[in-house]
Amino acid sequence: MKRIGVLTSGGDSPGMNAAIRAVVRAGAYYKVEIYGIYSGYQGLIDGEIESLNARSVSGIINRGGTILRTARCAAFYEPEGRERAAEQVRKFGIDGLVIIGGDGSYRGAQLLHEEHGVACLGLPGTIDNDIGGSDFTIGFDTAMNTAMEAIDRVRDTAASHDRIFFVEVMGRHSGYLSMIAGIAGGAEDILVPERPTDVQTVIQTLRDGGDKGKRSMIVVVAEGDDAGSAFDIAKKVNEQSEFKQTRVTVIGHLQRGGSPTAFDRVLASRMGVRAVEALVAGETNRMVGMKGIELVLLPFPIAWEQRSLFDPSLLEVARILAM
Repeated sequence: MKRIGVLTSGGDSPGMNAAIRAVVRAGAYYKVEIYGIYSGYQGLIDGEIESLNARSVSGIINRGGTILRTARCAAFYEPEGRERAAEQVRKFGIDGLVIIGGDGSYRGAQLLHEEHGVACLGLPGTIDNDIGGSDFTIGFDTAMNTAMEAIDRVRDTAASHDRIFFVEVMGRHSGYLSMIAGIAGGAEDILVPERPTDVQTVIQTLRDGGDKGKRSMIVVVAEGDDAGSAFDIAKKVNEQSEFKQTRVTVIGHLQRGGSPTAFDRVLASRMGVRAVEALVAGETNRMVGMKGIELVLLPFPIAWEQRSLFDPSLLEVARILAM
């Protein structure tokens, strides 16, 4: 293993820069050249590739986003696109790739390995924390803290005006981010895609809160909830109940940005070093995951076959505490 390429793919997440830094500096330590690939798989296809050294990644561990930029690449879904990517790998003499992203990025990496023999290692970079085989993903902790702080701020206004706020949190098909942020923010109800939402049940929860003397309440809604967006659910509550003073806050892409927490910086750093060590040792077609406090290497398919971390007991905790 003489040359390793590193790219970020899919949605950005805080800590990706820390992972890039770790890959580059671990490469220098193990006498391996590191090449940065810009704009994800699209950049790999287009040959947007340049050599990186330890100084190239100075001062980025605290920065959100990704210095390599990221993009979704429709061309990589096709065999022709992967063939062009493999040609660039051969052109630059790259022996292995580190792919920082989610399960979609891993699927692409597995196909690149199977079809063209390119050695690939994956690092789980997504705020959704929905990669099977890893208790935590790079960016989740930062996004969770951002969402929690937003809920805290919204609660100040809700309390001042005796209002019910529906706060929408990111997470696509996974409600884990919403669950943790909702518990940390003391939400009265948490709606997630893993559990069907009944608007009448939500209304009853709000009535129960009112009966206990609550004049303001927070309902956290995962963006992928089956009942629709926070706006949809708030509208249904308005139409079907006496609760008319509802407001909606969508945190949105604020959750993706910002300086990563210490946890995400350390996790990304450990995973980046482990990925380089694995490639140097001849490992391929694997992802780095975190189980407990240990880093493990797992086959790519585990990322999507065991992706859900939904735990009903967490919602029960939220229900018990919403007194």
